[in-house]
Amino acid sequence: MNIGIPKEIRPFEFRVGLSPAGVEILTQHGHTVYVEHEAGIVAGFSDRDYEKAGARLAYSAEEVFGRADLLLKMARPLRSELEWLKPGSILMGFLHLASARTDKFDILLHKKVTAIAYEQITLSDGSMPVLRPFSQIGGAMAAQIAARLLQNNWGGKGILMGGVPGVPPAEAVVLGGGVVGTYATQMFLGMGAHVTVIDQNLGVLQRIADRFPNIVTMLSTKRNLERATAYADVVVGAVLVPGQRAPILVTREMVRAMKPRSVIMDVSIDEGGCVETSRPTTHDHPVYIEEGMLHYCVPNMPGVVARTATHAFVNSAMPYITEVAEHGIEQAMKENPAIEAAVNTYAGEQHHMARLTHPTEIENGLE
Repeated sequence: MNIGIPKEIRPFEFRVGLSPAGVEILTQHGHTVYVEHEAGIVAGFSDRDYEKAGARLAYSAEEVFGRADLLLKMARPLRSELEWLKPGSILMGFLHLASARTDKFDILLHKKVTAIAYEQITLSDGSMPVLRPFSQIGGAMAAQIAARLLQNNWGGKGILMGGVPGVPPAEAVVLGGGVVGTYATQMFLGMGAHVTVIDQNLGVLQRIADRFPNIVTMLSTKRNLERATAYADVVVGAVLVPGQRAPILVTREMVRAMKPRSVIMDVSIDEGGCVETSRPTTHDHPVYIEEGMLHYCVPNMPGVVARTATHAFVNSAMPYITEVAEHGIEQAMKENPAIEAAVNTYAGEQHHMARLTHPTEIENGLE
């Protein structure tokens, strides 16, 4: 199979679709891998690294897209990239099609592209093995970034996350007890913050409480959300409904009732955001103020820790990439329900397992 790895062109997306180690696995199985010139340079992977792994270099994105029977991306393709896709090809990436504009979805259908969303690869126990490392990174980054945003020079209220003797620590409220929420909680606790975790699932709260005995847990109700956000110095939105837009949990009225210059970090912004006042930002302009609160809503947070993120991704995604390359999409879907669960489009139609609502695209209007 011809496999293509283009250079990512979305702003501040420094990751790459596959590391040289992953390329070597595919070439050893007899596949031909085309890598765009300097596709991995910012993540620390040189063209020479890819050539040693057996890849063939291409000097334009259009060539990579045009040759690929299987295209490996990180971020969802822009409109120009979608136009380059080979009809009938397979696209694998973090596609987040539930928050894409319908015209992008229509291009995939028209070209009969099979679109496989890494973030929807789901095991029988409900876990998402490929999304997991990025959720871990996002949760850890949320806490360290929040600590900086609380500083006065970033517009924050001037609070040290862990406090000092005689001065209480910051109040961190984490919405969602999944992987992002768990890692954010762990990092906040490590910094000395006082942490509240809110989730709709009592079993999740039990697991979190067993792991972190010193936190507060609450069921997700309107009253509890109002109470918790009112005393929070930091609110982290870490809500995920696979294949669907994130639900709005924190309303504008709740935001208005928060303490002035508190920090809102909506890690759910990839799926549309779970705070009513959230809108996408970028790594060069990550923060804006609305209703007197600092909002940080960068969709591709792991994109700026590209080397760590790419290595972690290859560790988790390689078995699924290899299965599709080795057996083809039809057999992979038939034999592996985890892969079938991630198929959004197939043979010119929306796949029956895809759960897409198509709200307005969230990446600052990028095409």
